[in-house]
Amino acid sequence: MAFRGPRVWLWRWRRNPLKRRSDTVEAWVVLGAWTLTVLCGVLAGWTAARSVEQSLARERVEWRPVAGRLTERAPGKLTVRSSERVWAEVGWTGPDGSGHTGHARVVPGSAVGTAVTVWTDRRGRMVTEPATAAQARVRAMFVGGLAGVTVAALPLAGCRYVRGRMERRRMDRWGVEWALFDAVRGRSTG
Repeated sequence: MAFRGPRVWLWRWRRNPLKRRSDTVEAWVVLGAWTLTVLCGVLAGWTAARSVEQSLARERVEWRPVAGRLTERAPGKLTVRSSERVWAEVGWTGPDGSGHTGHARVVPGSAVGTAVTVWTDRRGRMVTEPATAAQARVRAMFVGGLAGVTVAALPLAGCRYVRGRMERRRMDRWGVEWALFDAVRGRSTG
């Protein structure tokens, strides 16, 4: 890697008699990469966040709570703590009148026939409870941020690769020029 002096703001864009064509090309590559990084990152993040939030909003509209009943006694002992839950089989009636069964989290030790709220989709299949609007915003921001950072990394990685190739080419050309200079002066490189 070549020696690098103190950093000067916008040094690639200044007029300089020693500035090479490759310096100008590198400046445009860096500018283009940063522009793509910002645009692609923001666009991908915004698109992903919007998609997640719309999907979760659709779930809130389409999924409905249905009254179900335990078809078997829930394992464990009935306790005062309401935060503990165990899996047990629950039965409910779908929108078309057909009977369905599935497993849901219930209070331990609940008796057969205990009422349980089950969330179902339009076809009567059991689903999880939909996310609230606040939870949907948090999930959307998280997914959007992750997507934005991931997509933004691609132009940066491409820029680093191109700059590395340009640097190797510059160093090779510099080596050739030094060899020519030494040959003119009568010295051998080695």
